[in-house]
Amino acid sequence: MIGGVTSSRPVAGRVMKRLFNAAGARVWDHRSRRPAKVVYGKKKYSHLYSMHIRTAILISIVCLACNDKKPGARKEPRSGPPAVTAPPPLNETRLRKKAVELKRFAATGRYNTRYACFIDFSVFSGRRRFVLYDLQRDSIISRSLVAHGQGPDFRTEAVAFSNEPGSRCSSPGKYAIGAKYSGRFGTAYKLHGLDASNNQAYKRFVVLHGHDCVPSVEVSHGICRSDGCPTLNPAYFSTIQPYLDRSARPMLLWIYR
Repeated sequence: MIGGVTSSRPVAGRVMKRLFNAAGARVWDHRSRRPAKVVYGKKKYSHLYSMHIRTAILISIVCLACNDKKPGARKEPRSGPPAVTAPPPLNETRLRKKAVELKRFAATGRYNTRYACFIDFSVFSGRRRFVLYDLQRDSIISRSLVAHGQGPDFRTEAVAFSNEPGSRCSSPGKYAIGAKYSGRFGTAYKLHGLDASNNQAYKRFVVLHGHDCVPSVEVSHGICRSDGCPTLNPAYFSTIQPYLDRSARPMLLWIYR
């Protein structure tokens, strides 16, 4: 007992004795001029025994150090990369229900009952959430990304709805797509809000137009914001203009969430 701690020397000595004897180590006996087996405790080769002890300890230390450096030794478990969940796409079942409802609405007024446009602002802005729809065939013609109004904070992805002038927000509800004109963003179409939630759209200069900031393909990050206008990629916008221009009656746009 040394300082309250049990000494490991007797134990180490017994272990080394067994290892030394089991190994059958031999040294040269100068007196008998032949190899002699060194048996711990029976032959007094103290200097050789000390040398073997030191060598064995050194080898043990080296082996332990090598084991610690082996691949996989004493490694903390690593968690995998965080799961990346893609934002959900547009809900087509919900879209079709909206299409059935809008078709009935179009039939009661002076609107196009064949084609219509939909925007689902519950969908992430990096995914295609604008739809050109065939009401008669109950099928999607094409889709595109579309920007929403920046609202009070352009840095947030969440869509804020408002019908107030100067709010820079998108407004939900049904719209009649009106006259075509050329403005600061090029070709655009007037929008006439048909519901209490968007009846200030015309006064707010909320129009349907294109802008280069809207990508042509889906992206993992949020896209640009507008001052309240539903804004499309210019190349895609040019593909829906023939439907708007050839329509004898105003086409409908429904923004919902």
